[in-house]
Amino acid sequence: MTVRELDAAGITEPVLRDAYTRCRRLNARHGRTYFLATRLLPVERRPAVHALYGFARWADDIVDDLDQDIPARRRAADLARLHEDLERGLRDGDSTEPVVLALADTARRYDIDHRHFSDFMASMRSDLEVTDYPTYDDLRAYMHGSAAVIGLQMLPILGTVVPREEAAPHAAALGVAFQLTNFLRDVGEDLDRGRVYLPADLLGAHGVDRELLTWSRSTGRRDPRITGALKAAEDLTRGVYREAAPGLAMLDPVARPCIRTAFVLYGGILDAVADDGHSVLHRRAVVPRRRRAAVAVDGLVRLLAARAGTRERHTVRPVPPQLPPPATLGRPAAAGASPAPTSLQEEIA
Repeated sequence: MTVRELDAAGITEPVLRDAYTRCRRLNARHGRTYFLATRLLPVERRPAVHALYGFARWADDIVDDLDQDIPARRRAADLARLHEDLERGLRDGDSTEPVVLALADTARRYDIDHRHFSDFMASMRSDLEVTDYPTYDDLRAYMHGSAAVIGLQMLPILGTVVPREEAAPHAAALGVAFQLTNFLRDVGEDLDRGRVYLPADLLGAHGVDRELLTWSRSTGRRDPRITGALKAAEDLTRGVYREAAPGLAMLDPVARPCIRTAFVLYGGILDAVADDGHSVLHRRAVVPRRRRAAVAVDGLVRLLAARAGTRERHTVRPVPPQLPPPATLGRPAAAGASPAPTSLQEEIA
């Protein structure tokens, strides 16, 4: 599959092919949900997405490595070195660091605004020093660089049927929604790293603070105040998904199944959190494998329909792109929908 993706994207130079392959492996290993969705993109666009997410994961690993023996000053030095490599790679189109090389090539091919990468690195540096956020506005400022810009980086790769600036706010909101979902799912693990991403004003409204969270995490005991705060965080996150939803119809039709699948899968994480009684301080909520497979097959069906529609527009008559009404987002295909071949279903799952 990797060879076919690289060939389709016109990436022929061996060192560059190796760099993209490394990014793909990082995405596959660390970003299971989004890697699954990426399989629904046109094959020639996948390497660029792997480059964006591979680089983001590489930087995030520097910041979030759980090895307590790595001092903060070394993490800061490693991140500063990566930022220098990034600036040089974006400027010169070359780097000895594979993830930077692939990212620089993607930025050039798709003319991605370099400011998005600078904003991302600023948020990564913040993670080395900032351990909590007093208000949701403070958290949104951080998430602009850590999440919103990822959505903005993706837009040139996905393509739009409207002016890009019209789709941009929705793409940024989707990046934020995905990250808020991760913050809620990983609240216990983040606490182990010394961080609380849920804003203090939201927690405080329910009588929760870091001390109470730490007590619950360390003892395994629950508290209704914490459950109330986590429910509020879930509601907040679902509101951001509603901000993002109109942007799905603004994307290139052949890119919509990928992003819709990611939209549904990440929303499924919220469902899993709720179904597990908001017990994220004590265990990670997981979307069942069968649910992931069903969503992926639904995405495949939509992708085939989008490709067929594209061929029909080119050969017969214009056909307006179809998108399900917002009320259907977050649900897999109806029980009577035609299944994909079993072997392909197994591959995607």
